[in-house]
Amino acid sequence: MTTFTAACVQLRSGKTVSDNVLTAEDLIRAAARDGARFIQTPEMSNVLVRSREDLMERICEPQADPFLQRMRELSAELGVHLHLGSLAVMAGNGKVANRAFLIGPDGGILATYDKIHMFDVDLPNGESWRESATYEPGTRTMIADLPFAKVGLAVCYDIRFPAIFRTQARQGAQVLTAPAAFTRQTGRAHWHVLQRARAIENGAYVISAAQGGTHEDGRETYGHSLIADPWGAVVAELDHDEPGYVLAEIDTQKVADARSRIPAIANERDFTCHSAAGLTEVRA
Repeated sequence: MTTFTAACVQLRSGKTVSDNVLTAEDLIRAAARDGARFIQTPEMSNVLVRSREDLMERICEPQADPFLQRMRELSAELGVHLHLGSLAVMAGNGKVANRAFLIGPDGGILATYDKIHMFDVDLPNGESWRESATYEPGTRTMIADLPFAKVGLAVCYDIRFPAIFRTQARQGAQVLTAPAAFTRQTGRAHWHVLQRARAIENGAYVISAAQGGTHEDGRETYGHSLIADPWGAVVAELDHDEPGYVLAEIDTQKVADARSRIPAIANERDFTCHSAAGLTEVRA
């Protein structure tokens, strides 16, 4: 049995990277003082700005990113695993990567993950988003084998695509993650049920730090950073959209227990899907 304390750091990232660094550092330090050894920040921790032109003026290649550099130093200083939910960094092809970084307690980068699913939607309240116009989608999922758990990496909109999380769970991931910048509208409707559903169907913890509040670029994000356990219970939540952090003890034995009680992964079977006319066949 392995237990450890995890933390979600909730931010309200703005246009100025240096300001975002200071806010994140203060909250990460506080979470570490409270015993957290795995600390996660939200999607777009380093900068949150809607204008593509403004974004491109503020970001750079990962090796030169000041937010990433400072967080690597901080991880080494505090001796914690730091999961940067994602940063906006140059992808090297004129587009931007929405990239998660998992940093070890020595400051080294253990794993990265580029968000696969782009949020290209028109919402009923008039909000319109076209992430694919700016961001280069990833093509691979990622599991990090940490000393205390196997952790699957995902970002925000990925939470609506269960196959990523099921694939990670099949490969032994005990902790799933979906750090986010959910819109206020979609968050109110779906945030909690999506987190709990991914936890229940995979018998895994889900850790999701979030952006919250009204940002400098005018967008409104939902907040409510949370941790759900393998039975689907929300064991920690920031029940608001203000910056802060929340902690929970993660017990990987509970993952084994949940998967034993409801062996959904072990019981899975291959099947085929036919149309009513019998003209097409899709293997699932």
